[in-house]
Amino acid sequence: AAAMINRYVSLGNRLTTPVLNALGTRYLCLLNATELNAIDTNSLKTAALDPSACSQTTKDILYNKAKRALSDQHNSRAYYLLIKPYLGGAPGIDLKALGKDRVNMDIETFTKLRRESLMDLTPAEVKDLLGVNLSQLKAVQNVSPVKDWIQKQKQSELDKLQIGLSGGLPDGYINFVTPKFQPPSSAPLGAVAMVFHVLPALLLSFLMMFVLS
Repeated sequence: AAAMINRYVSLGNRLTTPVLNALGTRYLCLLNATELNAIDTNSLKTAALDPSACSQTTKDILYNKAKRALSDQHNSRAYYLLIKPYLGGAPGIDLKALGKDRVNMDIETFTKLRRESLMDLTPAEVKDLLGVNLSQLKAVQNVSPVKDWIQKQKQSELDKLQIGLSGGLPDGYINFVTPKFQPPSSAPLGAVAMVFHVLPALLLSFLMMFVLS
């Protein structure tokens, strides 16, 4: 099937809605970047796709194509419903925008968001994004990437959500950074030893000059 798809695309054909629906999710995830870019952008408005099981690269490409396809509906309620299958490739800034639109994201979609994007969100922004579904976050607090997100937040900020989340950073937490030491000099040991031998004499000479001046 992969060879057939590659041949189809190499002949200059676009992957339209009927083709995508025929491929299904299984083969969608096998498409390479060239084949994904051959997808007709407008077909993502009507194709029944679920790329949640695909690689992150595939999700990113499909999200960007879907976002362009739906740009004329960005301010409508329908936009969220249409873009939802592709949100696994959405950057943090776009998730914040959806939160401002009060989309009431379901928890299943939330747990499939890109980890790096989720890490960009504050507890208040997550509250805006989930809306009426916020209480369901408690049930998945030990599931990645939600668990990773919780561990990055201050516990006092998580407490403001009033849903019983635990595992955040305590107030006053200091993130210690291991100091970086200069690597040992590559100079020969003899040269290093000479420096330590000469240094006291130089220091003594300097002090004598200071006293006599």
